[in-house]
Amino acid sequence: MLWRSRLQVQHTSLRNLLVTMESNSTVTVMSSAYLAMEYVDSLLPENPLQQSMRNAWTYMLDNYTKFQIATWGSLIVHEFVYFLFCLPGFVFQFLPFMQKYKIQQDKPETWEKQWTCFKMLLFNHFFIQFPMICGTYYFTEFFSIPYDWESMPRWLSLLAQCFGCAVIEDTWHYFLHRLLHHKRIYKYIHKVHHDFTAPFGMQAEYAHPLETIILGAGFFIGIMVFCNHVSLLWAWVTFRLLETIDVHSGYDIPLNPLHLIPFYAGARFHDFHHMNFIGNYGSTFTWWDRLFSTDAQYYRYRSKLEKKKAQ
Repeated sequence: MLWRSRLQVQHTSLRNLLVTMESNSTVTVMSSAYLAMEYVDSLLPENPLQQSMRNAWTYMLDNYTKFQIATWGSLIVHEFVYFLFCLPGFVFQFLPFMQKYKIQQDKPETWEKQWTCFKMLLFNHFFIQFPMICGTYYFTEFFSIPYDWESMPRWLSLLAQCFGCAVIEDTWHYFLHRLLHHKRIYKYIHKVHHDFTAPFGMQAEYAHPLETIILGAGFFIGIMVFCNHVSLLWAWVTFRLLETIDVHSGYDIPLNPLHLIPFYAGARFHDFHHMNFIGNYGSTFTWWDRLFSTDAQYYRYRSKLEKKKAQ
């Protein structure tokens, strides 16, 4: 019995040592990555808007409570950014020279479709998403997320954190989105989002309330992993809205800076998903579709189009 007890103690000690080593290794990698970003950031020119941003941020902290900033501030950021990014696509439909960039040119936007979409958006934004936004303050308090200017990450760190959030969200989105296409549940939830076979920017968050919650959960996972300042919440929601409105825009605009992002899906990739209903399940990146060959129909379709153009 004595040797068994000693063996158990040794096993426990070894396990604790391995956990400690693994933890230290993770910390070392994260610290090295952070130092690398700080070094690159130090080589970049000073942000000319930094002092103005500092003054605005300080004014906000001096005049509003953390609850007001986290709740009403987050709501204002979401609504302002969403409809601001929707505006170019809305204007494009009235510009004849932009129609050559429209992907499905035989399916123009209509006032009826846009009004239907807008009404659903208002319901989702204020009755589904806003209650979720109300939890932001309690999240920041529970995890001691700072609000002060001095703790704010540099912009390069924010970009890296947003990219990390996008990788996590895209993984969640791919598998849950694919599940929502299962024939047994598709007609009950995800079919709402596919009411429009030719998407337009404002339709990005047009969805069944349950889908808003299910797929929206992926947005918060990255925040829980990376968030070290409340500014990341607003930076990440800005990037995520920019991306999802772009892929739903229905327009493949040349020189789109988002296409500089490695493996970025883009409007054509997601537009095919709405047109075909099958495949291209990723939200931001293409790697999961490539890994599981759920983009095969898309590339066959593109190949046929290219052959027609060549004839």
